[in-house]
Amino acid sequence: MKTTVNAPVVIRSVATLRELVARWKGAGEAVGVVPTMGALHAGHLSLVRAAKQDCARVIVTIFVNPKQFNNPADLLKYPRAEATDAALLAPLGVDVIFAPPTGEVYPDGFATSITVAGISGPLEGAHRPGHFDGVATVVAKLFGMTQADHAYFGQKDWQQLQVVRRLVADLDLAVKVTGCETIREADGLAMSSRNLRLGAAARAKAPALHRAMQDAAAAIRGGAPVPAAMKRARADVLAAGFDEVEYIELRSAAMLERVNALDMPVRMLAAASVGGVRLIDNIAV
Repeated sequence: MKTTVNAPVVIRSVATLRELVARWKGAGEAVGVVPTMGALHAGHLSLVRAAKQDCARVIVTIFVNPKQFNNPADLLKYPRAEATDAALLAPLGVDVIFAPPTGEVYPDGFATSITVAGISGPLEGAHRPGHFDGVATVVAKLFGMTQADHAYFGQKDWQQLQVVRRLVADLDLAVKVTGCETIREADGLAMSSRNLRLGAAARAKAPALHRAMQDAAAAIRGGAPVPAAMKRARADVLAAGFDEVEYIELRSAAMLERVNALDMPVRMLAAASVGGVRLIDNIAV
């Protein structure tokens, strides 16, 4: 017998969403949220599946947040494909797509910004001023709008995940944050909505970032000095045809402090551009 899967309801109003969530919670149902900016791929869908395992009800938010783009041109280029996203979500049993207009999230007179100090400063924070203020502000808004019990984020954006965890802990927000494994293409490229902007030549070069990171991690585990391994990784990425390497660094996993030894959980984090598209990645070492 064929099972019928209902397409998720698309809601654009906070009031409508809250009314529905109140009914769910009144029935004792746990609510999970997967915050996204749309242009969904297999990585996003893995977050949805994790949410479905834990929660009776699942909301996927689709909102291209202008406050986290320090480059207006990047905001304009960001892919938007709501109809395609809805079709991808339909078989997964998502209850609601919350896709508010900008004015619903940031109405006239909106004057609040959230800064998570310390952990948001290096790496992405240094190269994209104001980015994590925009992330923290919209995530706090989405948690309040959805009233979710659980939230799911990908580990590909490792620094973002740590910023969100710090935000939740510091503000005593009643939501459990789960970080899910990075989903990669067969050649190792971390899945990202930005990959849609890679031309054929750039796409062929893009996996070199992950390969260089893996090689550097293996060298460090084998006893190579961290600075030398990072220098070699940077050179390998540029030699593969990347336009620029913003950073490849070894940091403590939780607080993102610089480290030169493997005496605590650490991550290698990188950002580099190829074909005019900025890619980020990270791996455990």
